[in-house]
Amino acid sequence: MNLDLFIRFMVGGLAVVLSYVTSVLLPWEVIGGIFAAFPAVMVVAVMMMGMKNGSKAAAKTAGGSVYGMIGCLICVISVLFSLKFTKQWTLSVMIGLIAWFFSSFFLVQLKEKKRKILS
Repeated sequence: MNLDLFIRFMVGGLAVVLSYVTSVLLPWEVIGGIFAAFPAVMVVAVMMMGMKNGSKAAAKTAGGSVYGMIGCLICVISVLFSLKFTKQWTLSVMIGLIAWFFSSFFLVQLKEKKRKILS
């Protein structure tokens, strides 16, 4: 089995389990929400890039994850507003994921355009 894939699966799965367990066991629901936003994929991607290609490559991966994290904020806001207006969690999650992808992609394109203008 590919060790990278195994590590990513274990860390991501552990984050999901911890999120669920904390939301069920602790009286503060916000803690489960905080764990739900744990950046497991980003942390493992940076870790694996660092292990394979060194700190510079890991830094580039971490820098690129900024766009995805901003997209996550937009996703959360989209889901919250969608839930408020539609009362349908499945539709709201789909809207949020679409908002995450396009906002992240838009930010990357904006950065590239800025880089081209400045160079």
